[in-house]
Amino acid sequence: MTDKIIVGANKKGEQIFIEPKMANRHGLIAGATGTGKTVTLQILTEQFSRMGVPVFTADVKGDLSGVSVPGTDHPKIQERVNKIKLENFNFSGHPCTFWDLYGQKGLPIRATISEVGPVLLARILDLTDTQEDIVHMAFKFADDEGLLLLDLKDLREILKNMAENAKDIRDDYGSISKVSVGAIQRKLITLQEAGGDNFFNEPGLDLNHIMQCDFSGLGVINILDATKLMNDRRLYSSFLLWLLSELFENLPEVGDLEKPKMVFFFDEAHLLFDDAPKALVEKIETVVRLIRSKGVGVYFVTQNPLDIPDEILGQLGNRIQHSLRAFTAKDQKAVKAAAQTFRENPEINTVESITNLGTGEALVSTLDLEGAPKIVEEVLVCPPRGQMGPIEDTKRDEFIARSPLNAAYTKVLDRHSAFEELKKRQEEKLKAQQEAEEKKKKEEENKPKKPRGRPRQSFGEAMAKSVLRSAGSSLGRALIRGVLGSLKR
Repeated sequence: MTDKIIVGANKKGEQIFIEPKMANRHGLIAGATGTGKTVTLQILTEQFSRMGVPVFTADVKGDLSGVSVPGTDHPKIQERVNKIKLENFNFSGHPCTFWDLYGQKGLPIRATISEVGPVLLARILDLTDTQEDIVHMAFKFADDEGLLLLDLKDLREILKNMAENAKDIRDDYGSISKVSVGAIQRKLITLQEAGGDNFFNEPGLDLNHIMQCDFSGLGVINILDATKLMNDRRLYSSFLLWLLSELFENLPEVGDLEKPKMVFFFDEAHLLFDDAPKALVEKIETVVRLIRSKGVGVYFVTQNPLDIPDEILGQLGNRIQHSLRAFTAKDQKAVKAAAQTFRENPEINTVESITNLGTGEALVSTLDLEGAPKIVEEVLVCPPRGQMGPIEDTKRDEFIARSPLNAAYTKVLDRHSAFEELKKRQEEKLKAQQEAEEKKKKEEENKPKKPRGRPRQSFGEAMAKSVLRSAGSSLGRALIRGVLGSLKR
């Protein structure tokens, strides 16, 4: 087991590292395409694993799977090992669990509509403010009525039911536009056709399954294959944000630990903030600020530090900056902004250094044991112990087949939920109406005279008016949602 996370060595041959106790103070890995961000991400995940810390990371380009098998020797790797003075360096694989929202290149990850909540669902669907309000109404209606919102067909059925009975529920839930409901329904169909049914379903992800160590004490590296998921960038960013909020809402407070309970890498982090409303960014800031007290470190991986809002950037204590290009005035501004985020080193011209770094080199600033940033250093980054580049699909399939979690996630559940319950209620309503009409017809045939006064409400009419207010379970009313609207477990 390692006791420090070594990033690399400076020009004097001094090792630059992240203190395990400061690893939950979050971090940033930035740099232009092709400068070595993925390898840096890999060497950090490997070292966290060897320290006994589970990791969750997205694999956007498909390269990270190589961490699961030993790398191969090369003269340049040995040269770098010697320069950095790495002791007991050997090539080795690390325990990995492969995940995939579509269930093709990993175990399927699923969550119910109710668990994701209305806030993130509205972001996934790119809804207007009015449409988002209606989705919030639908969740409230489901909670009040004790209806389980598990998959997309449940939400579609509830929206349909609310639109058809808009007058009856207006006093309790407000006005509902059928036009807006129709627009939401169309977006739900689009999401379904894009593979949304694969994610919004059961069994849901058990957080304990991504926070495990193997029999030898190595932290398991959870790799989400995002090569296909990146085609729907809102779903990608919303899923990772949901997972982060799940950890935040459900893990206990632990304060400062000797090492994190888990580390979370968010690749292509700019997608989290692109077109995000201010209210959502503020909630993300809250989660990032407070989740470190739950023992979770969050590391954002992106091309440019300017991709991260200042309020969140200020919370990222451990920073690794690879080379940036400065071809345009905007690029030059980004370089200067990146340089200003570091504590100055009198021996380094940070602005010039950022544009002159080679592949596998970076400017690094980490936190000392008091939580203060150290001066920036020019660093030659460590080589990984695992394979650089992806493993073959047959090898990946072997890992998936041998996973002890395989049986828990391969079979889809389809419980009795809102869709089935509302269909059942509709059938009961129609049956009651038919029985009431037959009864009324018989009464009229047996009574020669028309009764005086206002007729009493028939059983069928009463049933029709009360069906939407049928007793919801007390559990449904007791549901509690967190800062991002996701369901607390």
